[in-house]
Amino acid sequence: MPGTILTAGIARDSLLDSLRTAIAAVVAMLLARVSKLPGYYWAPISTIVVIQSTIPPRTLGWQRFVGTALGAVVGAVLATFFHSTALVYGVGILLCGLISWSMRIVGAYRFAAITLSIILLIPPMRSPWTAAWHRFLEVSLGIAVALVMTEVWPMPKKTG
Repeated sequence: MPGTILTAGIARDSLLDSLRTAIAAVVAMLLARVSKLPGYYWAPISTIVVIQSTIPPRTLGWQRFVGTALGAVVGAVLATFFHSTALVYGVGILLCGLISWSMRIVGAYRFAAITLSIILLIPPMRSPWTAAWHRFLEVSLGIAVALVMTEVWPMPKKTG
């Protein structure tokens, strides 16, 4: 029976949702580590963001995927031609917003801004394009794991 209280006030659905999220996050982390992605932690973070969102997983996955790609490209372009200053960073955030609005992908804007922030604000250890590519791969892997998990192990709809 959905929502049945097990012990210590924990509902069965809550336990199963937590277990599903933990398994998905660990799978994403292990896949990213095996793939030798330097920021492997972004894969499980992305998995958790998608799997635990109140937005439908496919919608959020698409927004995160497109936003990450946009932020990675804008961040890499800016980092290639300019030093990362407050002005360059602000222009990058503005560009991500304007591009998102003009392409009618407004839901992707926040993810573009987050990715751009990571690329411009974390001191570079490699070329901006390599950093952008790695971030895109790490996040995309996390999204893919979350989407597979929500298809393989869907949670029942919550009733108000």
